[in-house]
Amino acid sequence: MTPADTAEVTMTPADTAEVTRSTVRKFLELRLAGDTEGLTALFADTVDWMLAENPATPWIRPRSTAAECAAQADELARYTVPEDARASVDTFLVDGTDAVLMGYLSGTVRATGKSFAGPFALRLTVEGGRITRHHLYENSVSIAAACTP
Repeated sequence: MTPADTAEVTMTPADTAEVTRSTVRKFLELRLAGDTEGLTALFADTVDWMLAENPATPWIRPRSTAAECAAQADELARYTVPEDARASVDTFLVDGTDAVLMGYLSGTVRATGKSFAGPFALRLTVEGGRITRHHLYENSVSIAAACTP
């Protein structure tokens, strides 16, 4: 092996931002497709997951492993009406390893038939092509009200 073969690859800030952007786009594609296996591979082994705990909402709970984080999409589909689920992204910002998505989401809770809606912000951090941070800020009051019979 030559020294060139073992040299570390240095990424420019633009390269880092492009990896982040590409990884977040892949996350959105996999999430939309309901591809739990793909999402598990995309999340890091340990994830800094934050979503305000909401005892009335069964799919909102602490998570930290790739499998737990990926399973959130399945749980959301189990407890809500998939045909009524809507999410739109109107802002997608990338700064190095960090990305922020902002938009609007809505849905219907299967058990109650009640709807929820509101703005959201999602902060993701990508390191080594995998998601290491997932912090979601959403209208938890609307979601809790929709879960309450």
